[in-house]
Amino acid sequence: MTSADPARDGTPLARLAALHGVATSYRPSPDRTVAASDTAVTAALAALGVDAGTPDAVRHALAARESELRDRLLPPTVVCWGGRPPAALASLPDGSRIRIETEQGETRASAEQLPPGVHALHVTAPDGRTARAHLVAAPARLPLPPARSYGLLVQLYSLLSQRSWGMGDLGDLAELTAWAGRALGAGFVQVNPLHAAVPGAPTDPSPYRPSSRRFPDPVHLRVEDVPEFPHVEDQTRLRTLLERAARLRESVVDKGELIDRDAVWELKREALELVHAVPLGPGRRAAYADFLAQEGEVLEDYATWCALAESYGTDWHGWPPGLRDPRSPETARARAELMDRIDFHSRLAWLTDAQLGTAQRTARDAGMAVGLIHDLAVGVHPGGADAWAQQEYLAAGMSVGAPPDAFNARGQDWGLPPWRPDRLAASGYAPFRRLLRALLRHAGALRIDHVMGLFRLWWVPQGQPPTEGTYVRYDAEAMLAVLVLEASRAGSLVIGEDLGTVEPGVRETLHERGVLGTSVLWFERDWEGTGQPLPPERWRADCLATATTHDLPSTAARLTGEHVELRDRLGLLTRPLDQERAAAATDTGEWLALLSRLGLLKGASGGVSVVSEEREIQAVHRFLLRTPARLIGVWLPDAVGDRRPQNLPGTWDEYPNWRLPIADAEGQPVTLEDLAASPRLHALVGVLRGQGG
Repeated sequence: MTSADPARDGTPLARLAALHGVATSYRPSPDRTVAASDTAVTAALAALGVDAGTPDAVRHALAARESELRDRLLPPTVVCWGGRPPAALASLPDGSRIRIETEQGETRASAEQLPPGVHALHVTAPDGRTARAHLVAAPARLPLPPARSYGLLVQLYSLLSQRSWGMGDLGDLAELTAWAGRALGAGFVQVNPLHAAVPGAPTDPSPYRPSSRRFPDPVHLRVEDVPEFPHVEDQTRLRTLLERAARLRESVVDKGELIDRDAVWELKREALELVHAVPLGPGRRAAYADFLAQEGEVLEDYATWCALAESYGTDWHGWPPGLRDPRSPETARARAELMDRIDFHSRLAWLTDAQLGTAQRTARDAGMAVGLIHDLAVGVHPGGADAWAQQEYLAAGMSVGAPPDAFNARGQDWGLPPWRPDRLAASGYAPFRRLLRALLRHAGALRIDHVMGLFRLWWVPQGQPPTEGTYVRYDAEAMLAVLVLEASRAGSLVIGEDLGTVEPGVRETLHERGVLGTSVLWFERDWEGTGQPLPPERWRADCLATATTHDLPSTAARLTGEHVELRDRLGLLTRPLDQERAAAATDTGEWLALLSRLGLLKGASGGVSVVSEEREIQAVHRFLLRTPARLIGVWLPDAVGDRRPQNLPGTWDEYPNWRLPIADAEGQPVTLEDLAASPRLHALVGVLRGQGG
């Protein structure tokens, strides 16, 4: 990429791209503009159904688009906030008549004080032209958290108990919320995305590259908590599976082996096949029928993909041609032939949804003001269930990523197909609404990974390096309106992960609509001034404040410098080891100096003598309490001194990403039962509850 030529903005290709929301340049920093290649721009337009392959094609497409926009009365989706009329109505010709069919079944001739919902808007202009649009009526903003609270952040698979089958499950989550709410006074528990993974051997362990974001993964089921479990006919086989599950658990907890998701799923699938053979009682059958009716075609598509994947593999691109289309006659015949397997996967979705509901109810019953905070990944695996079922809404041949920046000179390609903004708008954002509704059903809050994606995403043509991408813009107002609408209906908070490079105005817009941000201690510096650590009173209030995240070093590793040594062993450093050590020591030292000036580096709670690193972790959390942040998050491994990151970006097989149990400072796995009895954890909680000075 080279510096952009200002004259280029007036070319036919640039004008065409602008009319479709495709950027021809971007600004990695305020003082630098970088041009996107014509190849990237042309590929993005092609993915939007626009031929820009030749100069003639560009001129034809440009003329067509300009004519379409000139003659259009309304965009396909319009928004109104807080009952005020949509701004789009102001541009209608004088004398235009409107009719609104509300979600509630009313017909109105005015857009004043509309109830929240997605309504049908009809317009007739004086010259006879007509238009129909989706009208998203959303509250002006989401309410703030009911009170300031602290909570725990945990990767569920890493939280094993003495009842787990080799990885943490929804039974463990319910137990954690009950304990954290009642014994610790926690207000929430945030978990990693629980989306359904792409099955296979090996399964991609990353929770951020799922097969479906719409349905949770049944690997998280606590099999013994399924009501039909005690009635399995083959008890001998079931006992054998339970014995194998105990050995699998012991291999992780007692022998230091990695979490083996595939082995866990193999055992659970066998057990769930036995459970599936148990007839449902009348009440359970009625509840299951309600779930099937509620989820409809979306669930049928998901379960059909799962059934077809058992026969043809987990990448639908390699299936027989007729089965690649979810609406084809061949797929319809396959549905009929695979009815029992489709029912099996539908049943698992129902059971998992029910246990998620139990975990959230347990959290609220334990006094948590928020309860569970679920996590929404940026996208889905290109070969998975959602990509198969929602092909019309996804940009074929494109992948989401990030442009080169100061932290990654090569850019990033996450391998996730992006939404098509034009198709979303034409549908009234129907698939996005369904997705949010499902995730918010059992959530006190929803974390949106890379929330900047509501505004724009970096599209990378498949087969090209991330440097050969470009930004494609979404209708952020419509995306936000849908998000605020669905979250308000569910009574849930929304937290946007807005770390890294953020386009000007994005944080302000999110704040205006009540979407909380994410602030991580080590990144909070006076970047526009001295570059020094930002004092607590200058932090924003409307955020979830934490010391670290799943993609960053644990606080203990950062304080001791072990994160630099780890990256050196894996060959990930971009500078000599001595320079990296010095830079890390300077960074940590500046923060410790601020903590000391503020009087936060104290002894352990209750006067117990502890090592310096534990006192420093307590001081970090005392600092977070000094900020105005409405939510304070504690990375659960930090509470026991775990040194290892759960995920180390830039690695694959070199590091056991997403496969580590929570461990103590010596690397010994710590179970849920151990956590409940941990003096170190209780000392940190004492700090958070104002009992530790």
